[in-house]
Amino acid sequence: MHLHILGICGTFMGGLAAIAREAGHRVTGCDAGVYPPMSDQLRALGIDLIEGFDPAQLSLKPDIWVIGNVVSRGNPLMEAILDARLPYVSGPQWLADHVLSGRWVLAVAGTHGKTTTASLLAWILQACGREPGYLIGGVPVNFPFSARLSGAQTPFVIEADEYDTAFFDKRSKFVHYRPTTAILNNLEFDHADIFADLAAIETQFHHLVRTVPGRGRLVVNGAEASLQRVLERGCWSERVDFETQAGWHAEAVSESADATEFDVMLGARTLGRCRLPLAGRHNRSNAIAAIAAAEHVGVSPRAAIEALARFGGVKRRLEVKGAVRGITVIDDFAHHPSAIALTIEGLRARMAPGERILAVLEPRSNTMKLGTMKARLPESLLGADHTFCFAGSLGWDAAQALAPLGAKASVHNELDALVVDVATHARSGDRILVMSNGGFGGVHGKLLSALAAPGDTPAGAAC
Repeated sequence: MHLHILGICGTFMGGLAAIAREAGHRVTGCDAGVYPPMSDQLRALGIDLIEGFDPAQLSLKPDIWVIGNVVSRGNPLMEAILDARLPYVSGPQWLADHVLSGRWVLAVAGTHGKTTTASLLAWILQACGREPGYLIGGVPVNFPFSARLSGAQTPFVIEADEYDTAFFDKRSKFVHYRPTTAILNNLEFDHADIFADLAAIETQFHHLVRTVPGRGRLVVNGAEASLQRVLERGCWSERVDFETQAGWHAEAVSESADATEFDVMLGARTLGRCRLPLAGRHNRSNAIAAIAAAEHVGVSPRAAIEALARFGGVKRRLEVKGAVRGITVIDDFAHHPSAIALTIEGLRARMAPGERILAVLEPRSNTMKLGTMKARLPESLLGADHTFCFAGSLGWDAAQALAPLGAKASVHNELDALVVDVATHARSGDRILVMSNGGFGGVHGKLLSALAAPGDTPAGAAC
């Protein structure tokens, strides 16, 4: 079968392309601004990529057109497909029909932590000999790619996104996955471009709950009132809670520059001590959820704990991009105020007293561009010593929104001016924490170049 994928460079659609290629299909695809790292990964798999959505692509005559949710009415290629009455399907539906059907699916849902938790869970299963398939919205360091098909009888771990499926299917993507095990990690308001309020997202989460079979397991963050409201609408599966003293939880033992150590608890019972090569209480919570989910598929907590000690992390989650003159540039995907605050907290836990965090923020998500979360930004950035915000594509006044931070915030409409300002402020020992859900105009490399004295070569470093 020949698939042509519209919007192929998105993390989900790129992962789907890799899985389809592994399954033996011919795969081609297009996107607006074919960009790395996904473009590099796909070309390495032998997948042909086309820049843009020119209707001339109809000449490829694929068996099926697979449509990503970045494609809307008015897209010239999509309009040509509709006019010609050609067969098309959404990415999540194709995945459900051709990959997930009949498999034990472990889905990881939540506003925050999906990528890290799914990566932790996939690694636990891999380290314990289960050879899982997976589709993750990031690149786990322990795996060569962000997605893998694996055998039809192996479990499949998927990052279960609540964003809508396609322009013709406005349900959340995760309703297609039919998991046997589902992690409900947390739930806050997000995606203001498609959801009117938190209650609308809670409804979609309950649609997911309705698809979990009676023999299935819901691994639920018991500290989240929003998830409690979701389950009060109905629950037909085993429910196990984490982040509660009666359920699965972590008791912190120590925090170092590159790891957190904690006891894995089930009620009052200690199941083992875990040393996770990630910092921060949010990562302890992610790990506990992954351990509880892995137990459902037959992996003992002790085996899971041993596996987590060898977890390599996830790209774009406090990923060091380089260091110059003692100044370290770090990349992170955080873009929601809650995630920004937790990311800063996690980085701070790795640092010595007196060392500074310079936060460089691009409010790029659709929700951020609408200004829905702008009132929460100052509080989320309090843990940084100084914040530099790129406001070049915003329709609201970032300087006014960040005014509560006073002299600790700078706002720029030009990327080059922001880079100069950051480089001027930075001194040895600083961590420059870049936060965006996009490429941010290659700001990481620009910062490293601006920081370098003549003759310096930026080097990798550990924060």
